[in-house]
Amino acid sequence: MKLEEIRAAESRLLLSTYDRNPILFVGGQGVHLVDENGTKYLDLLSGIGVNALGYGHPAIVDTIARQSPALIHISNLYYHQGQAELAMRLTERTGMDRVFFANSGTEAMEGAMKLARAYAGLRRSEGATIGTKFLALEQSFHGRTFGAVSATHKEKYREPFAPVVPGVEFVRFNDVADLRAKFSNEVCAILVEAIQGEGGIRPLTQEFFAEARALASSTGALLIVDEIQAGMGRTGKWCAYQHYGIQPDVTTLAKPLAGGLPLGAVLCTEEAARAIHAGMHGSTFGGGPLACAVAVAVIDTIEKEGLLEHATEVGDYFQAQLRALAKRHEAIVYVRGKGLMIAAELESAELAKLTVAEMLKRHILINNTSDTVLRFLPPYILERAHVDAAIAALDEIFTQHAWAHAGTSTAGGHKHG
Repeated sequence: MKLEEIRAAESRLLLSTYDRNPILFVGGQGVHLVDENGTKYLDLLSGIGVNALGYGHPAIVDTIARQSPALIHISNLYYHQGQAELAMRLTERTGMDRVFFANSGTEAMEGAMKLARAYAGLRRSEGATIGTKFLALEQSFHGRTFGAVSATHKEKYREPFAPVVPGVEFVRFNDVADLRAKFSNEVCAILVEAIQGEGGIRPLTQEFFAEARALASSTGALLIVDEIQAGMGRTGKWCAYQHYGIQPDVTTLAKPLAGGLPLGAVLCTEEAARAIHAGMHGSTFGGGPLACAVAVAVIDTIEKEGLLEHATEVGDYFQAQLRALAKRHEAIVYVRGKGLMIAAELESAELAKLTVAEMLKRHILINNTSDTVLRFLPPYILERAHVDAAIAALDEIFTQHAWAHAGTSTAGGHKHG
């Protein structure tokens, strides 16, 4: 089917959940996607942070070819070779003790929130005073299922499905005083992203993160760190919380975990794991043989090819080039990020939207989030030459268009970063 045929069919058959760009991709190699006409696009979004090794990587292709004839799926009523092997790699690299495998990030967050409620119940049965409330952060994004969306801050995600799950209160981002004021022994868990993704690539401060850890420890509440977008090496470490030297009780992984196949994970301490016994939680597809085999291959390839160090080096270069660009264009008011999780905040939402569209015309894929933020989540195999191509395109766009948006700033604040 051609693009127009597919668009017509989807308009009749699918729920209207996505506002798609009118491009039909049919293949990909390395950091490039290829459309139906053979045009190559530089992908600086990697399927929204999923395709860590890019497209057509031999480690993934060969693993699928080897594993798929053997076993693709068996139920979790039986053993297969992949889960223990993957769990061992994940626990060793995250400092956690135990793992539960799900299908996606939002399911991992559901599992983490259920674990927190179950652990609080266990502690109450042992005589502790601890409630059922969650604290989450303003501008947070944790997923689309009921529990996860209830802990997601923006009204546009929650309001259409109200009433959402009760018992969530939002803390002002990086506001230590607000965190202290809202924390009590009624809280069973504090939910944070070490670096907010959908919220605009915003890192926690060391002070705020440390206070969240200390408050949770003071009552036996759990500190849950959502690493779905920042984790699995994107920031140059396996988890973004490792940049802070702070260890959570629970963390969640997904997006790049299985290199493009659906897989999520809840990781927790031995202490938190006491709350779960057989039958309390489960997943039909979570942790299947194929997804686990590919995830093992992704982890081993990241290490073999030195991609944690590479993400740091190329990410630092990317940010430096964006900051140099900001000196030439007042349209950029802030550059921030870590590794290959990078944001350039612009002076207006209108300009951010236009920039994404203009980059697409130049066959470069990015997106914008939090209205004014250009988000870059490229594959870990990105090279400096690809960065240079993106910077040149942005330079051209701002030269041509930014003047028209002068004085319409909605980003707030002065140029820094």
